[in-house]
Amino acid sequence: MKFLRKLYDWVLHWAETPYGSIALFLLAFAESSIFPIPPDALLIALVLGATSKAFKFALNCTIASVLGALLGYAIGYFLWWGSGNNFSSVAIFFFDNVPGFSEKVFWDVKSLYDEFDFWIIFTAGFTPIPYKVITISSGAFDINLIVFAIASVVSRGARFFLVAFLIWKFGPAIKSFIDKYFNWLAIAFTILLIGGFVVIKYLV
Repeated sequence: MKFLRKLYDWVLHWAETPYGSIALFLLAFAESSIFPIPPDALLIALVLGATSKAFKFALNCTIASVLGALLGYAIGYFLWWGSGNNFSSVAIFFFDNVPGFSEKVFWDVKSLYDEFDFWIIFTAGFTPIPYKVITISSGAFDINLIVFAIASVVSRGARFFLVAFLIWKFGPAIKSFIDKYFNWLAIAFTILLIGGFVVIKYLV
């Protein structure tokens, strides 16, 4: 935990440098496949420092995250399986070294894919579920790339633009609220959104 805290502080320090936008892009890109710290914290810090660039930062974050998701997909598609459908050395490395990514989680995601498809990708992209687990698993299980890309764009865009909008609209006063309750807000929003689609599906 101390290591993750130091990593978190290291991420935030980029907001105080001229390289904040570049760091945000690289962080959002890496978080979609290997990096353990989500880009939201740096996004919030950057928007607080320059509210006029709020949506530019959000777009930056979204593009990088989706590109990173495609890299995660490629890792799963091309590098995940060894001979005889055994895990490759790359997969073993992820299981042993990437926080939140275990063999059990990987197979649990497979069962979720079988039932929910698009929605599990969307939910992971918007909520605190580690997105790298979904991006790599999508490639490993050969999920339709177009479905994957659409779900990634919609969910990542919704997440980062929502954060940027809240900071742009309410400023520092909303920061502590987001820090404390963002995970619950994201889950509630996703449940409501998916529930709305389900209602439409059975009413139309």
